[in-house]
Amino acid sequence: MTDRLALYLGLAIFAALVGDLLLFGAEHLIFLGKKLTDLIEWLAFWR
Repeated sequence: MTDRLALYLGLAIFAALVGDLLLFGAEHLIFLGKKLTDLIEWLAFWR
């Protein structure tokens, strides 16, 4: 992954989080954080 691609991907994720926060509030972020943790553990198991 190039630096430019990583920057664009990081900005897109940040923009999506900010948009979600502004439109729907912060309640979703806790749920999404827990699901992301579960996904990372699941992927680590299959590695």
